[in-house]
Amino acid sequence: MITDEIRKTLFENADESYKQFHARLIPNIPPERIIGVRTPTVKKLAKEYRNHPEIDTFLSDLPHKYYDENNLHGFIIADCKDYDRTVNYLNAFLPYVDNWATCDLLKPKAFEKNRDKLKKDIDIWLSSDEVYTKRFAIGMIMCHFLDSDFDKSYFSRIAEIRSDEYYIKMMQAWFFATALAKQWDEAVKIIENRSLDDWTHRKAIQKACESFRINKEQKEYLRKFK
Repeated sequence: MITDEIRKTLFENADESYKQFHARLIPNIPPERIIGVRTPTVKKLAKEYRNHPEIDTFLSDLPHKYYDENNLHGFIIADCKDYDRTVNYLNAFLPYVDNWATCDLLKPKAFEKNRDKLKKDIDIWLSSDEVYTKRFAIGMIMCHFLDSDFDKSYFSRIAEIRSDEYYIKMMQAWFFATALAKQWDEAVKIIENRSLDDWTHRKAIQKACESFRINKEQKEYLRKFK
């Protein structure tokens, strides 16, 4: 069975020191669920397996037992070039994503040339009650709608999110810190109006002030709103 084959291959590439290091970065995942395969190796294996005739069997074999299996799954999705197939894969996989690292590696290539279609799916993901599905949606807006396809309507939608979940609040803060670097005139209004909850507001300012992409005068202005 392909799942057994993939799991065996992952264990053959395990690095115990990396496992111990990585376990500290994702404290909500039990260490016994982390094999310890370095990211470049997982990416390489994903490219090798993506065209395997039984790969859909692995992708539908959810939930996976190991964190590293989830990451390999995520990289396979990211490499898929067909938009509709990518979304189908994501909709099956996202409910099983259980940590920030797996969530944030999901950067599908198929989205780059399909941003009009992507907006509809982002609306669905952004409305999800699943922590990492919502985080993924915010991340996709940050990747695709802060530059040439800038859409300021997302600012109010993301600012209005109220959650007790740390990994959602952190993504909101990261989003607005990035927005301040890329779309200052619109993003700074969110800070001036204190549209975020207090913790996320302060964290967004902190992350923006740590950024090399925001100039000294902008940082001094932001600090007035701490």
